Amino acid sequence: MEIEFILRWVHIIGACILLGTGAGIAFFMVMAHRTRNPVLIAHTAGIVVIADYIFTASAVIVQPITGLWLAHLVGWPLTENWLLISIGLYILVGVFWLPVVWIQAKLSKLARQAAADNAALPDQYFKLYRIWFACGVPAFFAVLTIVWLMVARPQFTLF
Repeated sequence: MEIEFILRWVHIIGACILLGTGAGIAFFMVMAHRTRNPVLIAHTAGIVVIADYIFTASAVIVQPITGLWLAHLVGWPLTENWLLISIGLYILVGVFWLPVVWIQAKLSKLARQAAADNAALPDQYFKLYRIWFACGVPAFFAVLTIVWLMVARPQFTLF
């Protein structure tokens, strides 16, 4: 089997994992949050953190490796505007994703403590949830844009 085909396939699978896991995690976190049930939130957030470590982190590592290797193999200069924007957005997603993973773990801990104390969720939980949500929205749309750029490879000039 041709190496270019394998790289494209792995790169596409990585993009699907990033997009799918991101959407799934967001959906389950929002649905759990809406219940205001500390037990359910703690459980969901705990699973979400594991999913991020297993799936998202793996794809985050594989994507630049396969992308750069593929660009080199195919002969796409990294100065192509669609590639520059994709790489910039990828870095932006990482800037948002790192705090999101930490926040998810903290939300789980706060919810576990509230459940153990048979108490309502603390104000800190709601503050962190708002930050989590605010980071997730631009990151999700950035991933959507990256996927579009990878598929369309539009030719345009930035300057």
